Amino acid sequence: MSTPVGRRRHSIQATIRTFAYSVANLMLSFGLCLVAQTQDSANAPQDPTPVQRTVNYLVNYLNMAGATKAQDFKPLTQSERTKLYLKTMVNPLGYVKTGFSAGIDQWKDKPTEWEQGASGYGKRFANILGQYSIQRTVTFGLSSALHEDNRYFNSGKRRFWSRIGYAVSSGMLARSDDGSRHISVSQLGGVAAGAFLSRTWQPASQSSLGDGAVSFGITMASDLGFGVVKEFLPDIGRAIQNKHPKAPR
Repeated sequence: MSTPVGRRRHSIQATIRTFAYSVANLMLSFGLCLVAQTQDSANAPQDPTPVQRTVNYLVNYLNMAGATKAQDFKPLTQSERTKLYLKTMVNPLGYVKTGFSAGIDQWKDKPTEWEQGASGYGKRFANILGQYSIQRTVTFGLSSALHEDNRYFNSGKRRFWSRIGYAVSSGMLARSDDGSRHISVSQLGGVAAGAFLSRTWQPASQSSLGDGAVSFGITMASDLGFGVVKEFLPDIGRAIQNKHPKAPR
């Protein structure tokens, strides 16, 4: 017979697998919609469709410049920068991701000092949302002061490994107003602020500087790895579109 611990572990693994499959399907759909939106932008209606709104939410959540290539970079005005930040703070996908992450922590009983049930879930949700909000706010403030642009622009490169190198490095690089790239003080500062300032409300098992360093490392590793997804999403969209072209009207 399976033990309660074994059943619990199996439930966690099943939940993670289901989420991973859902994310994969969402990303494939996003790639297709992103390309279609880019191609049809000139004829886009004034009021965005539900699909276009979803794509806009994803572009904002992933901090992408759509399918725009690096060679077409244009610096953000402060008004544009502020608008992107405000959209990020109310983006529904951020709350969905926060809710799922809080659920995983609930299953794992992390941290152990926070009880189960609605109260424990609420604490875990608030913890993740607080860390995310600090990260984005500090990044916004620093990027505004330093004129750094952390959006992801497609490399425009052709060679596979060149694109991989560009995508991974983009997780810690930002663009200046002249388009040159350098270490992103705002990105690193935002992630560090979220990781370490959140220790102030964490219980004893998660409040050390070492725990903050682990959180910082996990977030940065995720940013570096996820750049690869961002780089190849438009390609995936084009491949799907070419395989299943629209019927002529």
